[in-house]
This record gives sequence, structure tokens and C-alpha cells, in this order.
Amino acid sequence: MTSTVPDLKAALRRNALARRKAAAPALKARLTERLVSEGLRLARLWAPRVVSGFHAIREEPDMIALLGALADEGFEVALPVVAGGETHLDFRLWRPGEPTALGPMGIPEPLVTSPAVDPDLLFAPLACFDRRGRRIGYGAGFYDRSLARLRRLKAIRAVGVAYGVCEVASVPYEAHDQLLDAVVTERETIFVSER
Repeated sequence: MTSTVPDLKAALRRNALARRKAAAPALKARLTERLVSEGLRLARLWAPRVVSGFHAIREEPDMIALLGALADEGFEVALPVVAGGETHLDFRLWRPGEPTALGPMGIPEPLVTSPAVDPDLLFAPLACFDRRGRRIGYGAGFYDRSLARLRRLKAIRAVGVAYGVCEVASVPYEAHDQLLDAVVTERETIFVSER
């Protein structure tokens, strides 16, 4: 029996999430600290107007410290909002400490009164990644559709945020998949040279 690309992705996702769950308690603080320093360095390097992060779920690394540091340096920061169904994410301005509401996925989102924006630098969660900038998320496709939409509008950088144990040798690639420009782990920042 031949495995399909979705089957291969599902198996990679399942295995990587299990590794992440086992590693996260020991590595979370280290990745959070490194994410602040590297995230600031990348923002200074690429000079975006708006940077989007995410509210962590499960064992994902904490982005809030980075968003606070970026806001303190004058960058506008945003969080994703699930617009509904099988569409892209919207992004709304938000600063740490401002109120949120639970979105359809049970993740805190900025209030509907917050201005909508299109980020220039987007930090994306993931289940696993490879060194060619390919990522596997949770399978709903929100980030792929969002990056495709944003890249039709303007130049945008996408940075995956992951524990090193989530790296795999090769992620199967499909036409709708969007590549990352870099991946930040607790050990290193991996820049993807070709896109």
C-alpha cells in the first residue's frame, strides 16, 4: 500500500508533536529567551512595520515576551484571528496586556475593535520542519492560505518557531504549501536560502 502525502504529513506531525511534548518542559524557557533575542534581531534586520506572533497552545513556545519586546522597540505587533471556515487568518493589532477574546479554536484573539493589519514579518507555529523551509502545521492550512494571500499583496518574511526536536530530514511538499524564510529553535536560527 502506498502512502499519500497527507498520510506522510500526518505521521510526521504525530511523531514530532510527541517529541515536542516530551522535550518542552526542559526547553521552553530556553526557547522563549532565545526567541526574544533572535526575534528582535530579525525585526531589526528586516525592518517590518507590523510583526505578527501567536498565542501559544499545548507545548508551543511562548511568543508574548517577544511581542512585548517588539512593541517596546516601536514595532506594531499583531495576533492572528480565525475568520472562519477554510479561509485565511486575519491579523489585528494587539499589545501584551490588552484584552483578548477566545476565538473559534479556543485561542485568545484581539478584540474585533482592534485594527486589522497585514503583517510584514510573521512568526508561525509548527509541528515539524526541515532545513529547506518546509513546515507542517496542525493540518487546517490556515498559515499556508494566509501566507499565500499576504505574498500576493507584498513582500513578507515568515519565520517558523520550533524546538529542535521538531526538525525532520524532509517534509513532503504540495503545491499549496508555503515556505518559511527562517526557523528559530532553542539552539540556532536556520535561514532558508532558496524560496
